Amino acid sequence: MRKVIVFLMTSLDGYIAGPDGNIDWHVVDDEFNEFAVEQINSVDTIMFGRATYEGMASYWPTPFAIENDPVVAGMMNDMPKIVFSHTLSSADWQNTRLISGDAAQEINKLKQQPGKDLIIFGSNKLAASFLDLGLIDEVRIIVAPVVLGEGIALFEGVKNKRSLKLLRSRTFSSGNILSIYQPVQP
Repeated sequence: MRKVIVFLMTSLDGYIAGPDGNIDWHVVDDEFNEFAVEQINSVDTIMFGRATYEGMASYWPTPFAIENDPVVAGMMNDMPKIVFSHTLSSADWQNTRLISGDAAQEINKLKQQPGKDLIIFGSNKLAASFLDLGLIDEVRIIVAPVVLGEGIALFEGVKNKRSLKLLRSRTFSSGNILSIYQPVQP
């Protein structure tokens, strides 16, 4: 069965973005890009909530992204994508499907299909709702060595306590620390 993985970056004080949504503190260097390519190669579908989808769709297909990061841009543009939204009427980024109905039902169907794992990039609200619904199989968090003081909290909106089991961790030369967790089933 395919797994649903969530991948988020957070500050040391638990924010995925500044109050204005700014993520200029993310450290994206060669080592991070190697990790990103490895991670994308391990999945065959990327999932987003509306806000993250709009940001990604406005960046990765651009000539700037394709010129500056051709490998990741190619992967992001070519890979099948799903955006979960009740407000979007269309999703025009290539290879994107819009789901506005029952997300849990759709995820359970996707998990039963053959293929590689599915991953949620960013999309904090979507990740929080899927965590509450018990749909997440693995949580990957990179903690960046920065304190923001305020911003958008990691897993903002989670309603139910969830215990996680640490599977492994990795330290990057930038000071980023990746922790990979498995939700403990209640």
